[in-house]
Amino acid sequence: MNKSTLKKYAKLIVKMGVNVKKNQSVIINASIEAAPLVTAVVEECYKAKAKEVEVQWSNQDVTRLNYTYKTLETLSEYKDWQLEKLKHYSEVLPAMIHIISDDPDGLVGIDMAKVAKARQNTYPITKPYSDKMDSKYQWTIVGYPGLAWAKKVFPNDKPSVALKKLEKAILDVTRVNTKNPIEEWKLHNERIASRCEKLNNYNFEYLTYKSNNGTNFKVYLADNHQWCGGAGKVLGKNIWYNANMPSEEVFTMPHKDKCEGIVYSTKPLSYNGQLIEDFSLEFKDGKVVKCDAKKGLDALERMISMDEGAKMLGEVALVEVTSPINLTNILFYNTLYDENASCHLALGRAYTDNIKDFDKKSEEELKACGKNDSMIHVDFMIGSDSLEIIGYTHDGTAVKVFENGVFVI
Repeated sequence: MNKSTLKKYAKLIVKMGVNVKKNQSVIINASIEAAPLVTAVVEECYKAKAKEVEVQWSNQDVTRLNYTYKTLETLSEYKDWQLEKLKHYSEVLPAMIHIISDDPDGLVGIDMAKVAKARQNTYPITKPYSDKMDSKYQWTIVGYPGLAWAKKVFPNDKPSVALKKLEKAILDVTRVNTKNPIEEWKLHNERIASRCEKLNNYNFEYLTYKSNNGTNFKVYLADNHQWCGGAGKVLGKNIWYNANMPSEEVFTMPHKDKCEGIVYSTKPLSYNGQLIEDFSLEFKDGKVVKCDAKKGLDALERMISMDEGAKMLGEVALVEVTSPINLTNILFYNTLYDENASCHLALGRAYTDNIKDFDKKSEEELKACGKNDSMIHVDFMIGSDSLEIIGYTHDGTAVKVFENGVFVI
């Protein structure tokens, strides 16, 4: 990625991604492979008058070594200084930028059961701090072309060619390759907001899904749910940000106890460095009661066993097959991109801002609306060009929402 492109991408991330404000602290989480973009983003943050910018580096090879050689006890430790850092973040509320570039197969062969158990042990420690920050700060996730990732996406090309292809794809779907990316994103956010308004006006009680691959599914939506998408807003402040770049979805909260039927995946799922492919999930009374996969079944079973909420849904998202990401005909093996190419569901934690006036409700009231809680939030893709979705209002009126994979309302 040349210098001018890096600058253009970085400016988009800072201005439209997290929308850094004067005297705000910024945290960047990134792989060392993304160093060129990180450097450009740091500079743009300071140009936006950020107070300070902290970079937290990662390296997937080092992560492998830690998972391999650390004991479960050590992986489960949360030191005092780490807790103080979380406490500091929950008070300061820095803007968070996550730059991803890891190999989709990078953790294959690791004892993920040990890793999962460690996360189960640390989750109760970190949860109070993440709950305190919920909806109160800006954050964004973006991608940077890593070599191993590029080779996975374009296995028949030379590494240098694959890297260039992945770079172009990332820049295209995030609108960086347009004349004015920031204005393009503003227009895009307006289109998404209009779609959300239309869906909210219907106030559907439940949705049904049918597809030629066997998907036959019914899901009730949470009480007082609202559809969101595009730019989000910091609670109590007129500060907008785009949490995902790219983002083509409109999404809302399903009722955690009310879904039935079976769904079949239409794209592989990269979960904790392992690929889960050609899988299905069967639901009854809101919970997964059966799962199958041609590849990665052990990872799928481990994922839905992380806690009680991991077996239930936290998100329903609609994306047309005409999405710019889908039209690339590229399988990114990365959920940030692949979820924006296809209608999807998410197992695990729900987003509280999918409930109207969520900030005025207690946790018990949110759960009564149907909110699911979990240590995971994992999107998986079920959209196809044969997908039909029908919404049913509270008076029983049926409204066709999707036909042949696109909106018809």
